Amino acid sequence: MEPLEVEFLAEKQLVTVIPNFSLDKIYLITGDLGPFNPGLPVDVPLWLAINLKQRQKCRIIAPDWMDVDKLEQIKERERKEETFTPMASPHYMELTKLLLNHASDNIPKADEIRTLIKDTWDTRIAKLRLSVDNFVKQQEAHAKLDNLTLMEINTIGTFLTKSLNEMHKLCTNLQPGERTQSQDY
Repeated sequence: MEPLEVEFLAEKQLVTVIPNFSLDKIYLITGDLGPFNPGLPVDVPLWLAINLKQRQKCRIIAPDWMDVDKLEQIKERERKEETFTPMASPHYMELTKLLLNHASDNIPKADEIRTLIKDTWDTRIAKLRLSVDNFVKQQEAHAKLDNLTLMEINTIGTFLTKSLNEMHKLCTNLQPGERTQSQDY
């Protein structure tokens, strides 16, 4: 899966908007949205919130977890724990990127939030690389990946599967009594 596909999936997450227009319910395949009344909050998928924001039809409310104090706690907890901690959103990185790119004027302390999310991401990716390194060195056959997001798995997935395939080829070619294969399969 490509990062853009993961981002596409993230756009289905619901966010709250404050519309500045009136409209009855919208009936979509994925479910009904609305009604939209000026000044009254309504939950919509991120893709619709961004579209409405671009057309100046709403103000986007940042998710509860997108608060500097909460993100600071998440960052510190991630640094202290040896294993991956649960994240506030399964698409925290994608949501932050999209919301800050399209609605940073609606999000208080947007620059601090961007920095905290990036720090948390860097910590988690470093932890993931270390885990993969240990996994490969110990020649494990399987691993349990708790509390990783789809984007994090996507980041390391291609590298890991190719590495494991090469290790498997090397291990099977080094086994005594088995014929060696000179061609890739």
